[in-house]
Formats: sequence, structure tokens, C-alpha cells
Amino acid sequence: MQKPASSILARIREHKLLWNLLIIAGIILAMAVVAHLLMQVGTRHGARRTVPDFSGIPLSEAQRIARKHDLKIHINDSLFVPAYEGGIVLDQLPEGGVEVKPGRTVYITINSFRQKMVPVPYVAGRSLRQAKNMLEIAGLEIDELVYRPDIATNYVLEEYCNGKPVQQNSRLEAEMGSGVTLYVGVEEGYASTIVPQVVGQPLAQAKGRIWELGLNVGRIDFDEGINLLNQKDARVYIQTPGAERSAALGSRVDLRLTLDDEKIAERRTEAEKQAAAIAAERRVEEQQEADSLARISLEEALAEPARGPESPEAHRTNDDNEGFFD
Repeated sequence: MQKPASSILARIREHKLLWNLLIIAGIILAMAVVAHLLMQVGTRHGARRTVPDFSGIPLSEAQRIARKHDLKIHINDSLFVPAYEGGIVLDQLPEGGVEVKPGRTVYITINSFRQKMVPVPYVAGRSLRQAKNMLEIAGLEIDELVYRPDIATNYVLEEYCNGKPVQQNSRLEAEMGSGVTLYVGVEEGYASTIVPQVVGQPLAQAKGRIWELGLNVGRIDFDEGINLLNQKDARVYIQTPGAERSAALGSRVDLRLTLDDEKIAERRTEAEKQAAAIAAERRVEEQQEADSLARISLEEALAEPARGPESPEAHRTNDDNEGFFD
């Protein structure tokens, strides 16, 4: 005959330790159930929202649409694109069409109403590398390198921004991203450099490397589909002239960029092989030139007349001495 539940509970209650353990287990179970229910409500389990495409619409309109879809808008960044009006949404994350939970924040990039103005640093008297770094930190770049004869190669002699000379006490400002013209010294006999390998690099990195070696950035072309918003993801896949070639200081290097990863990988492998072959060729030529100079120096040294008793100088010395003792 089955015992009633009340008698079982009564017997369990007689054992205080067992009873307390059952109470603790019941409390933990209840808390787990309540927490699960609250989490379901708080995260709106099963509820989904499709993120609208905010690109190309004003910020105020994007905020209104976001509220309608139970989403939040957060301005993550801003760019200045003259082709668009100020306040227009340029980019967003997550992208339009993606399903998210209600209350999700959508991070957007908007178009600034005007480009930010930044102070132009004074870089004259510094090395080209230091000057480039200072300009990049300020949000500027090099527009052109102009070389002039000087005792120190790759040291900045003068600096101009928008046609105005930059002095140590000047307080010039320029739009962020503007270029600065640098007049740089070059010592006689040091007017050439080696073109760097920039295939596979983003545009900003490629520019910096080219400037560091005393070259100018020439024509920049982009494959179809690249715009101001995705330009930062593009990589160089063609450079002219190629890496490791000798070039005059101030020469220009043309670049072409793409978003195609396969094209970048293929061209980078090819460019690295060509650069290695050209570098090896140059080393052989330099060694041959050094050997030739050494051989010429040795031949000139051997061709010099020996200064001995039979030389004209020795005869003149003897004649002079004989006259002295007469």
C-alpha cells in the first residue's frame, strides 16, 4: 500500500539536514526558473527586426525610422564628402537587411557639414621621415617633394601650405587631409633612391613608404566599385615603376588599387619575385663597378714610377749635392 505524500514529508521533516537540503534545492530551482523567464522577456526571445537601409538619408529621418523599428542610432564617425549634403548617412553597421533583436544599436557614419581644420606643424629643419610623421599625426600629408642642392640630403629646407610659407611662429590652419609642399635638400652625388615595394598595402601606408624614400606619389587609379567609403579597404596591386628599381629623388610612383583579394595576392607574389630579381641584378652591377674601380686604382698605383737612384728626381738630387760640396 502506497504511503501518502503528507506522511513522506512528515518523515523527511524529522530529518532536519535532509529537509534543509530539499528547501535549498527548491529555492535554487525556483530562482533558475524566474531568471530564465526574466531573460526571455528582457531579450525578447524570438523577436527579430530587419535593419533598414539608412544610407543616403538625413540623420533626423534615420532616427525617426530607427524608432519605428525599435532600434537605436549612434553616430560612430563622420567624413567630409563634398558630393553629399551635410548630415547625410554615408555608412552603417549592421548593414541594411540584416535581422537583429529589438533595441539593437546601429552605428552610422554621417557626412560632415564642413571639413575639420587642423594646425599646420612647422617641420623645416627636420629629416624627411620626421616631417612626414609630424604631418600625418596632424591629419595632413605631403603634396609634393621638391629637391634643392644642399649639404644635407633629405632634410626639409622650406615648407609651404596652400602656397603660403610655414614659419616657426605662424599659426596656419588647413583642412584635414590637405597636402603640404616640402623643399628638401640633396647633396651632390646622392640624387637617387630605390623604389619601395608597396603592392598589397593600403593607400595611406603606400604613400608613407614612398615619401620616406624621397619619392612623390603620382597618379592614383581605383578599380570599379571603390568609393570614398570603402577606399580604406582597397590595396595597391600595380605600381609604376616597380620595386627595387633606381629612381631620381622626387620622381613619381603611380598606383592602382583594388578590392579583389585574389588579384592582390597574385600581383603581390609576382611583384615580390620581380623585385628580388632586380635587387640581385643591382647587387651584381654594384659589385662589378666596385671591382672595376679597385682594378683601376691598382693599375694606377702600379703605373707610378718608382722613386729610386735611377729616377730623374734622384739625379737632380745628386747633382744638387755635388754642387753644394764643390
